[in-house]
Amino acid sequence: MKRKSNPVGFKNVQITGGFWGGRITLVSEKVIPYQRDALNDSVPGAEPSHAVENFRIAAGLSKGEFKGFPFQDSDLAKWMEAASYSLAHHPNASIEKALDELIDLMAKAQRPDGYLNTYFTVAAPDKRWTDFSGGHELYSAGHIFEAAVAHFTVTGKRSFIDLAGRYADYIISVIGPEKGKMKVYCGHPEVELALCKLYRATGEERYLKLAEFFIDERGKAPVFLKSEPTFSNGKKDRWLDTDYHQAHLPIREQTTAEGHSVRAMYLYSGMADVAAETGDVRLASSLRRIWENVVTRRMYVTGGLGSQAYGERFTIDYDLPNDTAYAETCASIGLVFWAHRMLLLEPDRRYADVLERSLYNGSLSGISLDGTKYFYVNPLEVHPATATARKDHEHVKTERVPWFGCACCPPNIARLITSLGEYLYSVEGRTVYAHLYADSTADVRVAGQKVVLTEKTDYPWDGRISFSVDTEKPIRFALALRVPGWCGGFACTVNGERIESGVEDSGYLVIDRTWSAGDSAELILDMQVRLMSADPRVRADIGKIAIQRGPLVYCLEEADNGPDLHAIILSPKAKFKADWEPDTLGGAVVVRGDAVRIVSPRRTEEPYDSILPETEPTTVTAVPYCLWCNRKPGEMSVWIRCGD
Repeated sequence: MKRKSNPVGFKNVQITGGFWGGRITLVSEKVIPYQRDALNDSVPGAEPSHAVENFRIAAGLSKGEFKGFPFQDSDLAKWMEAASYSLAHHPNASIEKALDELIDLMAKAQRPDGYLNTYFTVAAPDKRWTDFSGGHELYSAGHIFEAAVAHFTVTGKRSFIDLAGRYADYIISVIGPEKGKMKVYCGHPEVELALCKLYRATGEERYLKLAEFFIDERGKAPVFLKSEPTFSNGKKDRWLDTDYHQAHLPIREQTTAEGHSVRAMYLYSGMADVAAETGDVRLASSLRRIWENVVTRRMYVTGGLGSQAYGERFTIDYDLPNDTAYAETCASIGLVFWAHRMLLLEPDRRYADVLERSLYNGSLSGISLDGTKYFYVNPLEVHPATATARKDHEHVKTERVPWFGCACCPPNIARLITSLGEYLYSVEGRTVYAHLYADSTADVRVAGQKVVLTEKTDYPWDGRISFSVDTEKPIRFALALRVPGWCGGFACTVNGERIESGVEDSGYLVIDRTWSAGDSAELILDMQVRLMSADPRVRADIGKIAIQRGPLVYCLEEADNGPDLHAIILSPKAKFKADWEPDTLGGAVVVRGDAVRIVSPRRTEEPYDSILPETEPTTVTAVPYCLWCNRKPGEMSVWIRCGD
C-alpha cells in the first residue's frame, strides 16, 4: 500500500509559540546543552554515561575500558539527531561545532571496513555479529543512520551521511538474501525504519532492499536467535522468548502486539515505511490488525504501552495495571512514530488521535518542566511509600532523575520535540491535511504552487484554531482539518462566515475552495471536561473514571488534594470547572470539581471493623498528567473511584 500523503518536512514548518514553541525553545537552548554535558559525564549527581568517552577509546584518543550497555552508542546518536533538528530553527554555533567534532570522532572510531560500534570495537572485538539477541549492533547502527539523515537534511553537510553510508554498505556486504551472507536480523528492531530514512535521503535503493529483507526474515522458522548463547540471557525464560523480539511468527502472520513494547513500536514503524515504499498491501493489512489490538486492548489512556516491568513488555488484552505499569517513555514515543506513519498511509483521525494522545501524555510526561529531569517509566498511579517498599514497584520512580545509565529516553524525547513540525501537516494531491494543531507557520507545496499557512492557537489549552492563507495568486485546494474523536462539537468559519460542512468518514472537515491571499479559516473545538471510563474487562479500572480535557489526560496529585487519593470518589454527574492558571506548573488549565472522600469512624486500631465507612464532601483539583511531579513528590492517580 503506497503512502497516500506526504509530510510537510519540519524545515518547512516553523512552530512559533504557544504550548510547543516554548518547549522547542527549551529543548534547543537548555536541554540539548544539558544532555551534551550528561553524555560527556559532566553533570554533577547524574549517573555517568561514558558514551562520548567510549568513542574516544575506540578512536585511540583515550585509554580505558568500555563502560555502559552494548547499545551505549545509540544514546549519543539520538542526541546528535535532536541537536541537528534544533539547528533548523534555533541556530547555535556551539552546538553545530560540537556535532562536527563528534562526527569527526566517529570517523576516527570507524573501522577501515566501515564498521562502527564502540562496544564490539573496544570490549568484544572478537564477538562482532555473534549476538543479535542482545548485542544491539544493528539497533545502534540504525540510530547512527537516523542522526546522519537529520544532520544532512538540516545542514547539507555530507560528512555524517557519508560515514553512515559506509557503515550501511558494510552491513550489506555481510547480511542479506544473497548466497554466503548472514540471514539474520536484530533482536531490537530499529534499523529497518532507519534504512528507509537513509534510502529517502540518498536515493540508494539497496538500503530499502535491506530494510525489506530484515522484515521478511523476522520470525522465519527456525528462529536463529534461539541458537545464540545469549538468547533469553542464556536460560529458559518465557518472558524473553521469541515473542519478546517480535519473532514468534513471520511478520505478515502476526495479529497482536507482543514482547518488548519499544521494540514492537520501532518494528511497526519500519514495516509501515517499507509498505509505503514498496506498496506491500499484505504488510499494510498486518499493520492494521496489530494497530487494532494495540489501541483497543493494550494501550493506557495516556497512550502508554507495556504493562509489565519484566521484559518491558505487553502481556495480554486488557491487562493494564496502573501502579505497576511500565509505560516506558520510549514506547509512547515509538507509538507517535508508528501512528504518524499509519496516518501517511491512510489519512484518518483514528491514527492522529492516538498520535496526539501519546504525544501529549505518555511521551511528554517523561521530561520535567525545566528539561533536566526524566522519567523512564510512566505509571498511572504512584504511592511513594509503596513504590519504595515493594520489589514489584522497584521500576517506579517517585521523582524524575537527572540521567540514566540506560539513557534511551532523554535524548529520544529531545529528538521528538525538535522534529515536531514534521507531524503537523501532510499533502495528498490538492488536499492539505492539518493533523496536529500548534502556533506555527508552514510553507506548503500544493497543486504546483507555494502556499503559506499561518496558524494561531493556544491549543491544547483552548480549542480556537485560526488559519490565514498567503499565496501569490488564487488557488483551489482543500484544507482538511482534523476534528478529534474526543471533541463533542465544533464550529467552523471561512472569512468570518460560518460554514455548514460535515466531517468526512476520515474524521476531517474538508474545506474545498479557491483560496486567495488574506483568506482565513477558523475551527473552534469543544473543550469541555470529559469523564472517561475503561472497558469493563480492564480489571484495574473497573468502577473508576479518569478526567480528560481536549487531548490532555488529567490526574490528581497529593500536592493539591492531600494524601490517600484512593479514598476520593467522583460522581459521574459531577460538574467541573476548567481555569487557566498562569502560576501553576508553568501555566496550565487546572480542573476542579466536587467529590467526596471516604472517612472511617473507627472504634479501635484494628484494621477491620464492622462500622461502615462514611464520606465527607471535598473539592478535587486535577492537573495535566504530563505535568505531574513538577512540584514536591507525592501520591498521584489518573483513575479515580466512581460513585454517587
